[in-house]
Amino acid sequence: MVKAGLATAALAGNASSGDRGVVLEFAGGAVVALIDGLGHGDMASKAASAAAAALGEDPAQPVDELVRRCHAQLRHTRGAVMTVASFERGAMTWVGVGNVDGILVRPDRVEAINTRGGIVGYQLPALSPRRLDVAPGDTLVLTTDGVRHGFRAAIDQREPQVIADAILADFGKATDDACVVVARYVGDAA
Repeated sequence: MVKAGLATAALAGNASSGDRGVVLEFAGGAVVALIDGLGHGDMASKAASAAAAALGEDPAQPVDELVRRCHAQLRHTRGAVMTVASFERGAMTWVGVGNVDGILVRPDRVEAINTRGGIVGYQLPALSPRRLDVAPGDTLVLTTDGVRHGFRAAIDQREPQVIADAILADFGKATDDACVVVARYVGDAA
């Protein structure tokens, strides 16, 4: 379904990062998500962990339902921003709330996610998932605001983990938690 790589860095001086990448397989598909708990440190990490746990309860649900589950679980935390993508039957559906960026790199073009302003756990906007057909080799890259823009040239045919590590090393900010998830669609399971 997908081959994935994940790279994360905590803000200097913090034991944990509030940015969390998630890759969950389910029968016939996979969910890829990036969560940025608001702020830094333990409280941000707890919010991101709660959202990751909510995603893991039933990752086969539609992406808008997954975000609503996270919203319910995060009501008693500081909240988070997130982007969730689901790969299933030759398609990817994605939705984003807040400033977690996502691009889908194809051989002939790049598609960008349109996120909605809001905070999961506090103020959830109307969700408008977008569905795209995908082909083997299409590569999804999700980044938190701890990663500077301009990393498109780093996305090539190397393994997803190598790409994620390179983007974080070259474009990660020293002033924030940072996380990169790279997921390459390899085709549906037989």
